[in-house]
Amino acid sequence: MAGPMDGVRVVELGVWIAGPAAGGILADWGADVVKIEPPQGDPARTFQRMLGGDMPNNPVFELDNRSKRSIVIDLTVDEGRELALELLDSADVFVTNVRADALARAGLDPETLLTRNPRLVYGHISGYGLEGPDANRAAYDIAAFWARSGIAHLLKPQGGALPFQRGGMGDHSIGVQFAGAISAALLSRERTGRGQLVSSSLLRQGVYTIGFDLNMVLGWGLHPSIGTRETMGNVSINNYTAGDERQFWIVGLEGDRHWPPLTRCVGHPEWADDPRFATARDRAINAAELILLLDAEFATRSLDEWATIFETEPDMFWAPVNTPEDIINDPQLRHAGGLVEVPDEYGTTTMIASPADFHGTPWAPRWIAPKLAEHTEQILTEIGRTADQIAALAACGAIGLPQDESS
Repeated sequence: MAGPMDGVRVVELGVWIAGPAAGGILADWGADVVKIEPPQGDPARTFQRMLGGDMPNNPVFELDNRSKRSIVIDLTVDEGRELALELLDSADVFVTNVRADALARAGLDPETLLTRNPRLVYGHISGYGLEGPDANRAAYDIAAFWARSGIAHLLKPQGGALPFQRGGMGDHSIGVQFAGAISAALLSRERTGRGQLVSSSLLRQGVYTIGFDLNMVLGWGLHPSIGTRETMGNVSINNYTAGDERQFWIVGLEGDRHWPPLTRCVGHPEWADDPRFATARDRAINAAELILLLDAEFATRSLDEWATIFETEPDMFWAPVNTPEDIINDPQLRHAGGLVEVPDEYGTTTMIASPADFHGTPWAPRWIAPKLAEHTEQILTEIGRTADQIAALAACGAIGLPQDESS
């Protein structure tokens, strides 16, 4: 189960989440991903202390870095930069989310690398794009993807506080998109023999995420208002609370199709002919009253009871509002391939899977995230360095070797 990227060599110079997420998906798909880290390591390794205190592992880092190999190279040292260039001379793909000016200072800019290795696919994720006044502006996904793109504004209820993003939402979104972009560039290279620069940004990904709204602004000068459950004109696409306080969402987008089964489920088929609710326009006009009636009915049974009732109507589309614990224990998640067993030193660790499967070339994770510098000697041996040369590189500070303590 090598995956569709088996045989592809990726060099990743990534920090935090966006770049490593893209590299992590390619690693899941079977690529040999060599992760270049600075002497202090990818800062995402600090999530273990930042979020978990004295926890023994780092599940946030694991998600984006399993099946990779770690090499520590100090790019501020001439010998370190030369080693990085040598690794990239034989690579198929370079993935980075380091700012463009820092890459240029290290001699890892697109022009330099594509001149040395014309077959290289150079993948660069930035905050705001590669041109313009903010091309080198610092950006985490909460800034570029969440705030500046407009997503946070579009999720803010009138008079309410701005919502907070969950960790890595934009980073993982662009990671999926970028793995696809890299794949497309590799396909182009198969046809033309030449690599190319592939770029995207967190801002661009955020804007595309809410393209439904923004394209309406471009085309019509307006977009839908921010919804609240009390003002939904189509009561068949709204959230409700069962008698056991568990919440669920009805997703009857086609009001005339989905209204009759809803009336039958709540035990009021006569509502379908009630003059107040007979048409979509009637239901919109009287939505506040109708939502209160539905609230009262849904409060009479537990969600499990409602689920049994909903199953009697093929056109009753709905879903529970799951907590993190709910979704982890939802058997459908495993059937959908959303969980994966990652080999570790004790057996396997259950993790979230990356979101694509290949039924002709199935992938499987090969090992947990590497310790800092775990593969430095192995990788340097592969490019012809002897043990004495590796020791000399370590002595001059160009590389880092594994430490005895866990990293």
